[in-house]
Amino acid sequence: MDQPAGESLGADLTRLAGLHGVATSYSPSPGRTVTASATAVVAALAALGVDAGTPEAARAARTARERELAERLLPPTVVCWSGEDPPAALTGLPPGTRLRVETEQGATHPGADLLPPLPPGVHRLTATAPDGRTGEAHLVVAPPRLPTPRGRSYGLLVQLYSLLTHHSWGMGDLGDLTELSAWAGRTLGAGFVQVNPLHAAVPGAPTDPSPYRPSSRRFPDPVHLRVEAVPEFAYVGDREPLRSLLERAGRLRAAVLDKGALIDRDAVWELKREALELVREVTLGPGRRAAYADFLAEQGRALEDHATWCALAEVHGSDWRRWPEDLRDPRSAGTARARAELMDRVDFHSRLAWLTDAQLTDAQRAAREAGMAIGIVHDLAVGVHPDGADAWAQQDHFAAGMSVGAPPDAFNARGQDWGLPPWRPDRLAASGYAPFRRLLRALFRYAGALRIDHVMGLFRLWWVPQGRPPTEGTYVRYDAEAMLAILVLEAARAGAVVIGEDLGTVEPGVREALERRGVLGTSVLWFERDWEGDGRPLPPERWRSGCLATATTHDLPSTAARLTGEHVELRHRLGLLTRPLEEERAEAAADTSEWLALLSELGLLRGTSGGLSASSEEAEIQAVHRFLLRSPARMVGLWLPDTVGDRRPQNLPGTWDQYPNWRLPVADDRGRPVTLEELAASPRLHALTEVLRAGVETQVDPGLDAGGGGARD
Repeated sequence: MDQPAGESLGADLTRLAGLHGVATSYSPSPGRTVTASATAVVAALAALGVDAGTPEAARAARTARERELAERLLPPTVVCWSGEDPPAALTGLPPGTRLRVETEQGATHPGADLLPPLPPGVHRLTATAPDGRTGEAHLVVAPPRLPTPRGRSYGLLVQLYSLLTHHSWGMGDLGDLTELSAWAGRTLGAGFVQVNPLHAAVPGAPTDPSPYRPSSRRFPDPVHLRVEAVPEFAYVGDREPLRSLLERAGRLRAAVLDKGALIDRDAVWELKREALELVREVTLGPGRRAAYADFLAEQGRALEDHATWCALAEVHGSDWRRWPEDLRDPRSAGTARARAELMDRVDFHSRLAWLTDAQLTDAQRAAREAGMAIGIVHDLAVGVHPDGADAWAQQDHFAAGMSVGAPPDAFNARGQDWGLPPWRPDRLAASGYAPFRRLLRALFRYAGALRIDHVMGLFRLWWVPQGRPPTEGTYVRYDAEAMLAILVLEAARAGAVVIGEDLGTVEPGVREALERRGVLGTSVLWFERDWEGDGRPLPPERWRSGCLATATTHDLPSTAARLTGEHVELRHRLGLLTRPLEEERAEAAADTSEWLALLSELGLLRGTSGGLSASSEEAEIQAVHRFLLRSPARMVGLWLPDTVGDRRPQNLPGTWDQYPNWRLPVADDRGRPVTLEELAASPRLHALTEVLRAGVETQVDPGLDAGGGGARD
């Protein structure tokens, strides 16, 4: 049923798709609408368990779906915002319908015509109509919005693996994060530190270094452990193997810091795994044993599944779809037998999850004790690797045969395929969004704030059928009201801030819906232009207040590279330019000149802070951040590599083996790796952070506190 863009899909297929939230068209640019391919629409419906492979099947499925919707009393999940009007799902019930609610807390509210005031939570709702029909639903009761962050704050943005100290084993770890947070809070007056996703990776040869294609989003990766900080490390009986491992770790560290080697995650993990095997031989004391038992009980089957996948991957490889057939099902008798046979390895991986969780909690505690209002901002990747633990354990909730990506647009005519299986919206709703709830609850254990990558995915995702190009995908819609309610509920319970990464193409209404619920957005200087007017740089007073404002991100050139034009030269060297070099140079220079002219006009380009002599580049970088402080943004982020003039992006989208994505240490303007100890002594860093600290302290608008409290105390 392939049809070229613009050709009709047929009334039955179009109606059926709409009933299941599958789009039949999309807009790659304003004023232009393209019809989705029938292949994509039919494939998306098939992934939702709907047969639309023939006109007859589509007609029958449409009729069945319309009948189902007409006859049911309640949808699978109903959302109520505390203090707001009841949802249409309740006000539209037949007159005389009786409601009964069993709350998450164990109380029962029987015989109410309208819902009584209920505590926040995910409850069980039963409706009984006068004609005898009954319906059940998950009832999500959430606060109307998240509390507003208290005042203004600035913080550091860093890819943790890239930040080494003299104690690192070849890449940054949780000990380094704790050290950075304590120093930044106490010495620099920073209010937060934002890091890359620390989710568990899929092991490989080599392992995919991208933190945005994890095996599991719920459990962190033990490669980030500071091994020496594990309490049992001090009691390992035979010290000689540990001494050897520490010497090898020192050589790995020296190779990165002194010899120009790339960060080698696999080599680091091999050393840490050997060390942790030795540490595990130390018997846990009664208190530690009790804490571990509590962790196992609290995490339950999710941890058991994750650890089982890790143990099975050691035997059969990391792609569970190639395992023996009876092991591909996490609930099969074969998997139960294998788990019992591998219980020692299952326990090892469970213990690693416990140790990593504890160090993450310690890092957040250290940040808060250092005076940070928010603390650690963790990053939630948009999806998981199809080979990994989550895809295996939760396969009933993932859409088989589909991958998440992005449609063609003005910047990428081919579209994008990210290789991540999407969640099924129907299965999420039927479960009361249980996987999403558990994921958020796990992350909020140790996060003062959560950044959600591609937050637009709460509303819709571009599904690409496997084996087809991204141009032949289509959007599938999620119940954004329910996704947001779960997000607000769990964040409010944790007293945490939420930041949505809403860069790029955003459909109308999304930013407004996020803002209404207290979810902050993301604003990056170079993208903030008056796109509906003359296209010139947007003056700071016209920026939104509900955002994290930054000069760059991990996917963009550093500020020094953009100011000097080196990002263009890099893409030229790698053969990535689509236009002649001189055109690219001229466009980049014109863009930079416009911004510098505005900075000068506002009186922000006026020399460097602290009376230090410095290059014009340093003055310009300081001016960029003075500009961010002129905006009403509640949070201002400083890309840590910008503090020392690093020229290299951590990730260069569109490259794989042409560029060392996710493997570079923080470096100075000459490309020399810089440790945290050196950063702490850097006059350039202190001059720039003083600009931010002074700006936050002197330009706080009391009105920013209106409408809510701050992060948890």
